[in-house]
Amino acid sequence: MIVYNANKQTFVQDVRSGVIATKILNLIREKGLNAGQDREFASWHNSMKFMRDIVDDSEIDDEVQIAIEYNIPQTSKRVDFIIIGADEKNRENIVIVELKQWSKAEVVDDDMHFSVRTYVANDKRIVCHPSYQAYSYSRFLNNYSQAIHDGNIHLIPCAYLHNYLPAYKSALSAEIYKEWYTTAPFFIMDEVQQFNEFVKEFVTKKSAHGDLLYQIENGRIRPTKSLQDALATMVRGTPVFDLLDEQAVCYDMCIRTMLQCLKDHKKRTILVQGGPGTGKSVLAVNLLMHFITSTCNAAYVTKNSAPRQAFLSILSQNKAENIAEISQLFRSPFGLSQVPANSYDCLIVDEAHRLVKKMYGDWHGENQVKECINASLLTVFMLDEDQAVTTKDIGSVQEICRWCDELGSTIIMREETKLTSQFRCNGSDAYIQFIDNLLQRKEESIAVPLSELNYDFRLFDDASQMREALREKNAINNKARMVAGYCYDWNVKNRRGEVDIELPGGFQAKWNLANDKIWAINPRSFEEVGCIHTAQGLEFDYVGVLIGKDLTYDKPSGRILTNKSAISKDDNSSGIRGASEEDARRLILNTYKTLLTRGQKGCYVYCEDDALRDYFKKMLA
Repeated sequence: MIVYNANKQTFVQDVRSGVIATKILNLIREKGLNAGQDREFASWHNSMKFMRDIVDDSEIDDEVQIAIEYNIPQTSKRVDFIIIGADEKNRENIVIVELKQWSKAEVVDDDMHFSVRTYVANDKRIVCHPSYQAYSYSRFLNNYSQAIHDGNIHLIPCAYLHNYLPAYKSALSAEIYKEWYTTAPFFIMDEVQQFNEFVKEFVTKKSAHGDLLYQIENGRIRPTKSLQDALATMVRGTPVFDLLDEQAVCYDMCIRTMLQCLKDHKKRTILVQGGPGTGKSVLAVNLLMHFITSTCNAAYVTKNSAPRQAFLSILSQNKAENIAEISQLFRSPFGLSQVPANSYDCLIVDEAHRLVKKMYGDWHGENQVKECINASLLTVFMLDEDQAVTTKDIGSVQEICRWCDELGSTIIMREETKLTSQFRCNGSDAYIQFIDNLLQRKEESIAVPLSELNYDFRLFDDASQMREALREKNAINNKARMVAGYCYDWNVKNRRGEVDIELPGGFQAKWNLANDKIWAINPRSFEEVGCIHTAQGLEFDYVGVLIGKDLTYDKPSGRILTNKSAISKDDNSSGIRGASEEDARRLILNTYKTLLTRGQKGCYVYCEDDALRDYFKKMLA
């Protein structure tokens, strides 16, 4: 979406007359974008003066195009500043500028190739390196814009930190960021002349294509061949993405339905249901690959970032250039409210039970189920209603059917879209039944002899012993993790201490770090405990589950009890503390079922409640 767009002469006049920030603000509001707060207004007022000094050069034609706050199609991302024109050899170029007002920054860690630590809004935060940010925007446009591809238009990303002190330049130019600043150079406070020369290397004349930005804006958005080839190369030969049995049948049905949608342009919605470990996510990634390589505009969507980041990491093999190439294929439902109807050919919505009515900060967000269906010609929902874990989770068969009816999308829900075969928990459907029995989730239970399941399920009287047993498993291939429910406070995050979880026997641990997007596969994250939001949608070889005081056992009645008052007061997401007793019980049991079914080969358990541990031991016997 184009916000501010003018020729160089008009831009320079707007800055000189002091109206540039007000013009941008008014245009932002006209477009209905969530922006224009005081801090942003001040940054426009300040930064545009520096950009005027760069482009107000007699060697740059007055008719060169300037765009500010360009909203990249189908995303909530905005490019700060764009210069559009041609060079001395008449090659069409677009210079993408990421603007920062930082005065200094520092390296976070030798393993964090994308991130730097700096002060933002009076708080020290970990954010993207500005060169990578500019580079990622250029890759998105290059991978999706047919106008750029057909017009042989070159994208030149860069960053300008006009307040950045020379004494701190070494942090941004550290070796771990070389890949980004080599492709997208950055310029700081004392490099005004160098930045000016850099811009003039690519843009001095008006584009021969006329209003090039409008051509890009109104051109077809679809994956280009470079993106198709990149994704196919990454997926090919990765055994974790092989389809088995009913997954393949469901895959074929989704492909056929997509072809029907493209032929008759009628909306359809496929509802794929399946319990933990039935292969919903593997199916989703295979569908994404097929649609992209078939030049369909598709994306994988989850509300939780953990599954997106995990798949992105696996597919890219943690190679930075691969991550930059395909990261736009994995998105949140955030911002879909501003995507025009049927902008996507297909959205594959994993963990659909976690969708909510309104996401924090989503200005126009109303209902994420509605927004997914509206934004796409074909929407494929991957759903398990038993994995809803907060009062805000609205993803359900009923909700999806309601919006399909409202938006004129034909709902497809058949036997072929129900996944039942278990590919987790050593391939045992009976293990899921065992967990339902263990948690007394159903009125009637079917006896399941755990000894016949060939699954390593263990109870521990001491959480430290459980951790050490998991540590041995993790040493094999880094596929063991500890997880817990909502009981424990977030002390470290709220600066109340160095430990979040303390248990008898000397066990101490922290919750997973907020800035660790790949906790599930980060070799250094074993000591941290993952919360339900981090673990949901992921799997490990071995999982260790800490069951807190929200789940207890009453010996006289022989019943498992749930206690919503045991939920941490730091929990601002589940809504369990304020829920009815019935809803709280459902959500607590859903939470522990989800956690207890994360392990492919084994599940180790520690219960705070002694009576519950004794009951579990009897069930095992």
